[in-house]
Amino acid sequence: MRMVAGTRFTMGSDAFYEEERPTREVYVDPFWIDETPVTNRAFAGFVSATGYRTLAEKAPTADLYPGLDPTAATPGSLVFQRSRAPVPLDDPMQWWAFVAGADWQHPLGPDSDLSGLEDHPVVHIAYEDAAAYAKWAGKALPTEAQWECAARGGLDGAPYAWGDELEPGGTILANYWRGAFPFSNLRADGYRTTVVRSYPANGYGLFDMIGNVWEWTRDWYAGGLDRAAGKPCCVPVNPRGGTLGGSYDPDMPRLRIGRKVLKGGSHLCAANYCQRYRPSARHPQMVDSATSHIGFRCISRL
Repeated sequence: MRMVAGTRFTMGSDAFYEEERPTREVYVDPFWIDETPVTNRAFAGFVSATGYRTLAEKAPTADLYPGLDPTAATPGSLVFQRSRAPVPLDDPMQWWAFVAGADWQHPLGPDSDLSGLEDHPVVHIAYEDAAAYAKWAGKALPTEAQWECAARGGLDGAPYAWGDELEPGGTILANYWRGAFPFSNLRADGYRTTVVRSYPANGYGLFDMIGNVWEWTRDWYAGGLDRAAGKPCCVPVNPRGGTLGGSYDPDMPRLRIGRKVLKGGSHLCAANYCQRYRPSARHPQMVDSATSHIGFRCISRL
């Protein structure tokens, strides 16, 4: 782990997506944070010690999902499927598919395994899985403010974790989609996670804060941010997110599942879709969701 000193920094961005606005000054107390996302190797140690089963490994029940079709009560998770040609970018089901038997040990489905992926970030992790690991490890999940502060690495106000340009001098500094999403990726190894520490650390000595996998935070998602924040009298200290009720998706009023904030983007973020490979970027994710591009890291408080 690395220590992030208590600091005041500019959170958010006015230059990209609406949910990142407005920029505001906040303060966070010092904390320790994992150098990398939790890896398959580390998560396997947790499972070996506790016998834990992730949400994706358990069949959904009618208690949690009223009206569930019994034929759909199958363990599994969402796996990215590259399209063969351009598709409408407003329909995620063009590139996501529920795969029965997909989970952290079988990231592409029941016929896959973790051979050669031991030091890749663990994926197919729902919020409760990340929280369970953190508790076992004697740690916690970061707040959104803690996560963003750490990702900035001391570069206050810079759009990217390493400065003002996405690819300075043509140098690739994180694992994101290079090409036209979701059908053409210019990376030699395609559209997968990479070994942690494959790209340079940021100013705080942290790896993979940007790209590779989205990371859970413990804050409930709130679309409307505090526009009073940043005034000299109102700098929030250790700010937190919204409420469970306020995090529900307004476009799905009958589905009462809370959404937490994800940060950092993933290997599926691209210039033509989801430019969220930045510290200020944020995304709401239902706590029961597990996909092939969501992982996490932990913090410890001083």
